[in-house]
Amino acid sequence: MTGFAEFARGRHGALYRYAYLLAGDRGLAEDLVQEGLVKTYVAWRRLRDPGAAEAYARRVITTTAITWWRRKAWHAERPNDDLPERPAPSDDSTSRLWLWHELQQLPPKQRAAVVLRYYEDLTEPQTAEILNCSVGTVKSQVSAALKKLRTRLGDDIPLPDKAGTTP
Repeated sequence: MTGFAEFARGRHGALYRYAYLLAGDRGLAEDLVQEGLVKTYVAWRRLRDPGAAEAYARRVITTTAITWWRRKAWHAERPNDDLPERPAPSDDSTSRLWLWHELQQLPPKQRAAVVLRYYEDLTEPQTAEILNCSVGTVKSQVSAALKKLRTRLGDDIPLPDKAGTTP
């Protein structure tokens, strides 16, 4: 299993970044990466192509995160009637934080699709493979997510268009 140890050491940072973008919490991201690596280790001998290990680990991280969100075992959000003030972006870092907060409000599958497509810069087929769905589902999830973000953010922050380019 030396191949797995090399994989885990070499790809931990990228897997952690992905998990953090999904969960929005460092502790939860570590838990997701740990779960992904454990399940990848168990499946290591069954993986036909060790090059597919990262896609397998990302799929485990994604499905684990979605399961946790559905169970809300770790989610401490409670609905309330108070709407937060929308901050006016003053600089690039404020805009990124504002967009990050809005991204965290998306449903889990939409968030995962946006993170994979635009933060991880994966193609639609690669994203579909990780999410274990069709390319059409990826397109509809991303489209719905961007529509929600545009509705909530207005024109203050440029978002990718249908071709995936940011104005």
